[in-house]
Amino acid sequence: MSLLLRALVSTFGSSISVRRSRLAAVVRAGVIALTLPFAALPLAQAQTMPPGAKQPSDFPRAKLTAGMYVIDAAVAATDADREQGLMYRTQLGANEGMLFVFNENAVHCFWMKNTLIPLSIAFIRADGTITDIDEMQAETENNHCPRNNGVYALEMSKGWFAAKGLKPGMQIKGLPRAQRRLA
Repeated sequence: MSLLLRALVSTFGSSISVRRSRLAAVVRAGVIALTLPFAALPLAQAQTMPPGAKQPSDFPRAKLTAGMYVIDAAVAATDADREQGLMYRTQLGANEGMLFVFNENAVHCFWMKNTLIPLSIAFIRADGTITDIDEMQAETENNHCPRNNGVYALEMSKGWFAAKGLKPGMQIKGLPRAQRRLA
């Protein structure tokens, strides 16, 4: 009887152990199969950056204030920087954005081609007054134009201005001086 009991225990014990090993191997393979494509995402996105495009850390920065909120803004003041803007970015920090500085007081329109995250944009006069705010969907080519002339535009994560209670007529402080073109 004890031989039979030992045989049963050793048979079922080893088969349970084998089943656990097989199950663990299947689970590990499944986890790897599911996570491997996500591990490659940052590499794939980095590879879509066109040659010559600036990395986010390469833009000059400005510390702006909007009421009690401090904004860390990358500054796009050249044609090449304004053309790239926030294209190819996959995220922004909580109070991070991009300030576009123009050389002329005019209506400056924006679109979201190759911009991977939805944004809000505030159009701003030379004195820092917000004239218009618009919401922009990612990867669209719709024009977003202010109703008023201005020399700045500030892009932030979608909904940022509304969440902070910022509206047209309010001020953005700490703006760098726009360079005026000589005629």
